[in-house]
Amino acid sequence: MTEHFDVVIVGAGLSGIGAAYHLQTACPKKSYTVLEGRSTIGGTWDLFRYPGVRSDSDMYTLGYNFKPWREAKAIADGPSILNYVRETAHENGIDSHICFHHVVKRAAWSSEDARWTVDTECGPEKQAARLTCNFLLMCSGYYDYAGGYDAKFAGTEQFKGRIVHPQFWPEDLDYKDKHVVVIGSGATAVTIVPEVAKDAAHVTMLQRSPTYVVSVPAEDSMANWLRARLAPMLGYQIVRWRNILLQMYFYNRARKVPAEVKAYILKLIRNELGPDYDIGNFTPRYNPWDQRMCLVPDSDLFRTIREGKASVVTDHIETFTEKGLKLKSGRVLEADIVVTATGLQLKVLGGMQLSVDGRGINPPKLMAYKGMMFSGVPNLASAFGYTNASWTLKCDLTCDYVCRVLNYMDARGFTMCVARRNPSVGEAPFLNLDSGYIQRAEHILPRQGTKAPWNLHQNYARDLMMLRYGRIDDGTLTFSTPNCVTAPTDLFARAA
Repeated sequence: MTEHFDVVIVGAGLSGIGAAYHLQTACPKKSYTVLEGRSTIGGTWDLFRYPGVRSDSDMYTLGYNFKPWREAKAIADGPSILNYVRETAHENGIDSHICFHHVVKRAAWSSEDARWTVDTECGPEKQAARLTCNFLLMCSGYYDYAGGYDAKFAGTEQFKGRIVHPQFWPEDLDYKDKHVVVIGSGATAVTIVPEVAKDAAHVTMLQRSPTYVVSVPAEDSMANWLRARLAPMLGYQIVRWRNILLQMYFYNRARKVPAEVKAYILKLIRNELGPDYDIGNFTPRYNPWDQRMCLVPDSDLFRTIREGKASVVTDHIETFTEKGLKLKSGRVLEADIVVTATGLQLKVLGGMQLSVDGRGINPPKLMAYKGMMFSGVPNLASAFGYTNASWTLKCDLTCDYVCRVLNYMDARGFTMCVARRNPSVGEAPFLNLDSGYIQRAEHILPRQGTKAPWNLHQNYARDLMMLRYGRIDDGTLTFSTPNCVTAPTDLFARAA
């Protein structure tokens, strides 16, 4: 017999464990399971093992709303974050609901039955398994665990050294006293460089174009002071809201007066590296927050550069050679090891195939409702975080909202909810960043609308009011039971 659950959560990472907590707290009578394709809890924080792996935002906002972060470091290392996620799962009995080695391949919705049929592949033998649910909550992240972005550099076959991608860092990689080139300028690169430089002969960060890099304290002195004097949750929420408001202020300032914010950031960098350093290596062509900024704890990247253990080169690669890299400027970088921190490969809804009443769903044809549900797709939500703030802030709100919807449906006898698109609403890209990994994936991403409730605010305060306190029956999200389902032609106005 096919096992049935009220809710199926896909993914046992930071988002999935949070979703399970919200569900069993706000909807305690709902049965649920968590399907995880890998063998353990943690998602990204278990997968990434490169040197120095850490958060790229503070843990008072990356942490869950319901569980205080108790460690001294606000910019935390990967193992500490992984422990936090696993501790949350164990404390709340969530780990007993997880089915490991279950890769979701397909999900098919039946309006007649008001349920999803979910097909998975289990274990190394990829044995087929099937289950059903009334609601599907996707918490599988947004990038491909199977592989990072391959920039396909010329001449890699000539290189006599070792080429590694951070997403699959080999345990046996020995970089002690070696010359290392890290290709990239994003969060991964600025994390790896100072850590590897502790043992390497020299590390060069090779970038095509600069990124905004800002130093922040690794420890939050105010948070640590409050933790010693107040109840854990009270101190946590004070710091959490302080950081949320500061993030919102800085982001809004960057959008309104970008030249002023850019000058401020460059002044900070000049103070870090001294008057003789060419800060062109840290002066992007774009405005602040056109792409994500990089945070470095306690100036570790800048300190490593000052000490001469690392350097930054802005240039393009012409080809790999036997001993390193030849750049388009003619310069040659010798290397024993090259780390290709060239970015992520995005994947929508975990890469699974979706169908509704026998018709296949093409994600780029969908429009996102409140940043979580999709036009014409019933009883499905996806946890997707902010681009300008911590991922978990939006995921917490998404899970809150899903629980409100489930309780609303139960109270009124509904079994199906679907967001119906208004044809007058214009389209816009789903994500508002110019980052390469987003631009490369634009053709596979759903769209957002030009007005509420189809547009993404990227603003926690606005989303808080809409998702936690706004109306459920807003005229766009419609509800029904199997015997009064709207005709498929209306349901699929833009979904096919």
